Amino acid sequence: MVRTERRGKVELITLDRPDRRNALDHPTLIELIEIQRRLSIESADFAIRAVVLTGAPPAFCAGADLTGVEEGEFTADLGSVLRNFTELPVPVIAAIDGPALGAGTQLVVACDLRIATPDSVLGVPAAKLGLVVDHWTVRRMTTEFGSAVARGMLVGAETTTAEDLHRRGAIHRLGDLDAAMDWAERLAALAPLTLAAHKRGLEDGDAPSGRFDDLRRTAWSSADADEGRRAFLEKRRPDFTGT
Repeated sequence: MVRTERRGKVELITLDRPDRRNALDHPTLIELIEIQRRLSIESADFAIRAVVLTGAPPAFCAGADLTGVEEGEFTADLGSVLRNFTELPVPVIAAIDGPALGAGTQLVVACDLRIATPDSVLGVPAAKLGLVVDHWTVRRMTTEFGSAVARGMLVGAETTTAEDLHRRGAIHRLGDLDAAMDWAERLAALAPLTLAAHKRGLEDGDAPSGRFDDLRRTAWSSADADEGRRAFLEKRRPDFTGT
């Protein structure tokens, strides 16, 4: 089960299978895909400006629910869920409290920004189960966590605390869900066209796409760009509309 809640311009998504420590089963993936489709529409005109992904206590996500999970439809839909978060034009924050293992760590690295309670544990125990994550996850973990951490998790089957990952720069902030929502609200007040372009540029990596170029031009010629400059000169907080 997945719960959603709108708080102003922030969408809170909560994985809510506490009896299974929020492990992902196929119905949960289908729910997430449907939510992402809705958010893709609502974020196109910035009706929402930030997303927070979390899990109901006692975990963020303990991994894939291994009862009935096989290579095929489940892994294809998991891949879609991960990539869909990267395609949203608004920032997605992972708010981690408790274990984020296996597919939980995959969800974490699919998000743009990460905040966690210090004792939360992350890792990918695939080597203990005879499973293999997809190549997208391997590259994403390397990019977001750094090569040494990714190798430790994927080859060494190591787990790491959020506090340690914060020291390494892989977790951006330490804090709870309230801190994550406060952060999301501050992000929601920033220029959404700028965030959309920067997010696209980061996803493109070393080969910027025509899509990034279009987003960049749109932001530079927008009313928001004029508003930002006026607000700076007038020493006031800008009111960005996404136009």
